[in-house]
Amino acid sequence: MVVCPACGAETPASATECPSCRLSSGLFAAVREAAGPSGGDDPVYLRTIAELIQSVDLSSPAAQPTPTSSLFARSGRFSGLGPTEAPLEHPIREVSPLRPLGGLPTLPESGTGADLRRRAEEYLLVARRLNLDLTGLSDRVRASGLTDDEPSLDAAVREIFVHIASTLAEEYEAELARRNELSQLVATPSADVELEALRRAMAVGDLSGALRRLLHVRDELGRLEEQWATGRVLLTECDLMVETIRELGGDATPALGPLEEGRKSLGNAHRDVAERLLARAAFALWAVLEPRFLEELRHLRDRLVEFRGTGGDILPALADLREIANELRRRNFAGMITAYRRIRAFADRNEPAPVGPGALETSPTPERPSPSA
Repeated sequence: MVVCPACGAETPASATECPSCRLSSGLFAAVREAAGPSGGDDPVYLRTIAELIQSVDLSSPAAQPTPTSSLFARSGRFSGLGPTEAPLEHPIREVSPLRPLGGLPTLPESGTGADLRRRAEEYLLVARRLNLDLTGLSDRVRASGLTDDEPSLDAAVREIFVHIASTLAEEYEAELARRNELSQLVATPSADVELEALRRAMAVGDLSGALRRLLHVRDELGRLEEQWATGRVLLTECDLMVETIRELGGDATPALGPLEEGRKSLGNAHRDVAERLLARAAFALWAVLEPRFLEELRHLRDRLVEFRGTGGDILPALADLREIANELRRRNFAGMITAYRRIRAFADRNEPAPVGPGALETSPTPERPSPSA
């Protein structure tokens, strides 16, 4: 029996895949090596990329090896791929929709006396907490109070109400979109209750109550995003690697088992199990992607050299090539793929125009002089 490096299940030595997470047994060694302790010489693929960099930029030595880090060792591991910037391609949960706001509340009735002044103070406090710059309206409120001009004060208060209600409506829609995105990964019952309460407060013109609910929603969604950020980004990273494998003509099937099991564990709120499975799935997918990826980099290197031979500037692509090496040292596969796609786009933009029979056929044919000329 051998132990699956992704889920830890005992697997018969003759089995073709793990009976628990279905990781191909042919990838056991690669995942174990990638997930093992760091240190020692750089992996072969990093030395290969360093050689590719040197073959394009002969003025610089090959990149010096730096210690690799484990998948969760660095707090900046996912700095380039925040949760709200990485929507899930395959939602884990079915999202229950919440009702939209349904328009702005009607203007409050005109007030007088102490009630009007109290309302002015309340609205200005809400505006400050929303970071709204209502200096002009605040000055009008102050001047109207000094002169006891209640009609002018009432007009200013109603205008402040409109500004605050519009801002709260925008914030509601933003938090609702944030909730809808996050709820594809995990249930958001507390945030759902607060959003519904916010909607009710807006319907009756309770701006202070709406702000209070908005702040609760922000806190709850922020807590959930922080709690589930690692799992979500790992899942997005794995999906990106599967897409890249397929783009390069490969088959990701041998590595898909841990990915699907990790996706299920996230949906069942088993966060620790999901993160372990998805981290191992990333290593397994890299084992599948690596040979095709390095071959693609060699092809791109040849295209860059050809472009440089025509006098083109390849410095932007060189920077991305170095970034690929740096991201791989950090085991940030999403960052690596992002840099690779920039190089590919650069090469595509600077592809030389085709020259051949087709090009000749489209060339304009010079006019021949007429026989009578």
